[in-house]
Amino acid sequence: MSDSDVMEDENQDIDIDAVTELGNELIQAILQKKPLPTIKALIGDGAPLWFQDEDGVSALHAAAHVENAALVKLLIDEGAVWNSVDNLQNTAGDVALSLNNNECYTFIRDAGIRSELLLSLLSSRSEVSRTASSFIIRDKDTSAAGDTDVFLSSRLRYTTDSQGQEVCMLQLEDSEVGVMMGWEREIMRDTVKHLCPASKARRGLKVLNIGFGLGIVDSFFQASAAPPSLHVIIEPHQDVLQYMMERGWYDKKGVIVLEGKWQDFVESDALLAYGGFDAIYTDTFSEDYEALHEFFKHLPDLLAGPDSKFSFFNGLGATNALFYDVYTRLSELHLSEVGLDVQWSDVEVIAQEDEDRWGETRKYFTLPIYRLPIAKMRQT
Repeated sequence: MSDSDVMEDENQDIDIDAVTELGNELIQAILQKKPLPTIKALIGDGAPLWFQDEDGVSALHAAAHVENAALVKLLIDEGAVWNSVDNLQNTAGDVALSLNNNECYTFIRDAGIRSELLLSLLSSRSEVSRTASSFIIRDKDTSAAGDTDVFLSSRLRYTTDSQGQEVCMLQLEDSEVGVMMGWEREIMRDTVKHLCPASKARRGLKVLNIGFGLGIVDSFFQASAAPPSLHVIIEPHQDVLQYMMERGWYDKKGVIVLEGKWQDFVESDALLAYGGFDAIYTDTFSEDYEALHEFFKHLPDLLAGPDSKFSFFNGLGATNALFYDVYTRLSELHLSEVGLDVQWSDVEVIAQEDEDRWGETRKYFTLPIYRLPIAKMRQT
């Protein structure tokens, strides 16, 4: 029998109507708060935990809605999809969060963290690149917003928004997305304040920044009480490099511009010869969490010593509270693995109305609070 014959036989064995009926029956049993043995019996009979009804509601959504923490844990242990979204783009975690049910929310969030940690471990032990993840925030993005090579070959547009703030825009097929926008200034100001505290003002620090964008964070570094004695900027995009050249960044005292991706320099003498940095910041565009995690591994070789600090633009998953929380916790765990402890500060980013902040661009940060990370090498 050929493979196609086997697949055809398997497909014939699946009764779509029966699966749909069982899936709906399970969801309704949960919403009607049927006893746990009844729920377990339905699961034992084959009710699919991945099933979502016509509103996109899954069994896990239903369990979160009735605030049954024991049932949420059971469904997760049985393999429920922690990050499926309903027709309103809400996860079960969002439902629990909206009801202020911390126990249900924590079970779901921790399931996401375990899932990503496992995938990260499997990826690190395989020579095959990871092409899929259970962390389904969006489909695989091969546009300039999600593929570094495509992004580097695209054109960027520097302009000003309706509020007179400078923005750097990337044109996609159906919309524009901000590579960096003026509303991020408060985040960058607070980041530099933590990375270069006033107590260090007696001497210029050695600073490394990856990803220039509009130069907001670099401008704050330069405006410190004592400007950096060495300020290395790694930037790969030709339009950004041209923007930097036109504004005199190549001529600033102590500034070194390395033209290329951070992967081109992170293990080279062009970077390591400087002997370590007091402050490191990274904010790249079109790279995913896997790339950020890879950068974490190089920090022990890049930081100058125990008083050195590291931060990054914590914006992954920032259109959904659950995804943002998972990425935040995940980064803390991965930084801990390389010997760095993180302290978090909350920055409010809702002062400006959304319409004013975004204009016609695609939104990439829609949460009211930005969680600012500052990491230092663990004292031994």
